[in-house]
Amino acid sequence: MHIRTLLKEGFKMVKFGLQFKATLENVTNVRPEGEDFRWFLKLKCGSCGEIPDKWQYISLMESTPLKGGRGSASMVQRCKLCSRENSIDILGDTITPYNMEDSETFKTMVQFECRGLEPVDFQPQAGFAAEGAESGTKFPEINLQEKDWTDYDEEAAESVGVYEVTHQFTKR
Repeated sequence: MHIRTLLKEGFKMVKFGLQFKATLENVTNVRPEGEDFRWFLKLKCGSCGEIPDKWQYISLMESTPLKGGRGSASMVQRCKLCSRENSIDILGDTITPYNMEDSETFKTMVQFECRGLEPVDFQPQAGFAAEGAESGTKFPEINLQEKDWTDYDEEAAESVGVYEVTHQFTKR
């Protein structure tokens, strides 16, 4: 690919969908809870291909102005390798719960609008919530860092869980 084409691609806004997949046991409506929910991502610079080792997080609560008054984004950062300024923004209206009928299939949970960055990995952490599929019992503090979560729904007298959490990104 010609270098001029690569540079143009880097400046273009591109949308990426984070697709979530898990096996659900007696729970539904698995979702990130609150505007302070932290999406932990590894991000690749579209200009030089650098992927920092450390996880970075973005949330709806955080907003940073873009250079030149072009609005704002959830995160604006300068690449440590090539010094290019890149940004990523959470499209809040695209956040969608993962439901019982979605179990064991990939479903887009959120979309990110990126300029010069590409999400390449996602680490679920604390901050998810769900409800009992039959009882509606609220489970407000789910941590998916271990890719599995279990609990007991006293109202329905059954175990509940989210297992084998995985993900993929799609370019929109």
